[in-house]
Amino acid sequence: INSIRAMVIDVYAKKPILSNKYGGLSGPAIHPIAVRVVYDLFKNVEVPIIGVGGVVNWEDAVELMLAGASSVAVASAIAFKGISVINEIVEGIISYLKSEGYKNIDDIVGLAHKD
Repeated sequence: INSIRAMVIDVYAKKPILSNKYGGLSGPAIHPIAVRVVYDLFKNVEVPIIGVGGVVNWEDAVELMLAGASSVAVASAIAFKGISVINEIVEGIISYLKSEGYKNIDDIVGLAHKD
């Protein structure tokens, strides 16, 4: 989903803090919305889905995959933690797959939809 239109008002200036009034809310705050959107899309489309929105650790990435994403994008986490967060996420996904008995990511994509 990338970001959600949002606004912050300076209580002393009594005006929006951004000159164009609105900005994009991103990062962990929007992750549950991203998971829901991926989950809904997976039921209704037959194309690969890239999960985007609030991925800051491997659990967030796996959650999007379980909802139906075949890959994920990481953005805000890089700004907060640096580029090394990518390795942390990849290593966490690999450990998760091994510990749960899966061979690759394809094995978990959309699993949250199965009864």
